[in-house]
Amino acid sequence: MSTQSGRLDKVIADQYPDFTRSQVQKWLAAGLVQLNGQAAKGKEKVQFGDQIRLDPPAPTPLEAKPEPMPLDIVYEDDQVIVVNKPQGMVVHPAPGHPDGTLVNGLLAHTTFAGINDVLRPGIVHRIDKDTSGLLMVAKTQTAMLSLSAQLKAKTTQREYWAIVHGRFKAASGTVDAPLARDPKDRKRQAIVEGGRHAVTHYTVLEQFDHYALVKCVLETGRTHQIRVHMAALHHPLAGDPLYGPRVTLPNAGQFLHARLLGFEHPTSGEHLTFTAEPPALFQETLADLRAGIDKTRRVR
Repeated sequence: MSTQSGRLDKVIADQYPDFTRSQVQKWLAAGLVQLNGQAAKGKEKVQFGDQIRLDPPAPTPLEAKPEPMPLDIVYEDDQVIVVNKPQGMVVHPAPGHPDGTLVNGLLAHTTFAGINDVLRPGIVHRIDKDTSGLLMVAKTQTAMLSLSAQLKAKTTQREYWAIVHGRFKAASGTVDAPLARDPKDRKRQAIVEGGRHAVTHYTVLEQFDHYALVKCVLETGRTHQIRVHMAALHHPLAGDPLYGPRVTLPNAGQFLHARLLGFEHPTSGEHLTFTAEPPALFQETLADLRAGIDKTRRVR
């Protein structure tokens, strides 16, 4: 039963957040959605109390297959790989993203010894699809255990650069606020009492008229952590489609880049540190802001 009114495709997307908009559109086109007992199209209007029935096809089992693709490999040896992930790439296969992921590319590039996770081999931490930057990937079970333990012990270095809205009153600070799934919107995370411990340290690197470049250092690594914490400070990330304003700097998602990564090598014990500069649009936007050029517009 519908709890809201509006276009059918939008109502379904709002009421069933686990389904993507593209999935819903395919089901509507295939006649797999009924409105009050009749096959329906996406543009039809829904009223409060209308009966909506979805008959989606059985999901195809997810499988990570090797898929040759260009990878920006910053470092590699027999134990680990450090990859500079581009914005727009998903880290591992998931519903709605069965292929074209970083894992698909890694499987075509190398082998993973003794790691049994068939969907996420070697993945010890992730960054969002629309966040770019450095990821460490384990090639062996020994490396997997070591890197996972370092993350748990908070001994790894993870620094991000972000372009955010607003002018800061303080040049640096810390956000210590627990995170959990937003009880009002399953697609979002939120600061929730009793949620998972989350700490972000930030430093303002450059202040512009209406935006700032900040460095964020993660003490923990929760889903959407920087995005939620900066929004809580009333400095949401520019371009962020979930937590930012509609009027912002144009980009294919949030301006967030994992610029520095440091960890102890799993077998040699050597401390390794890597950096990667932000992608071209990020750097071009920074150059505009430094020159006093503000391309803010309504982006969605």
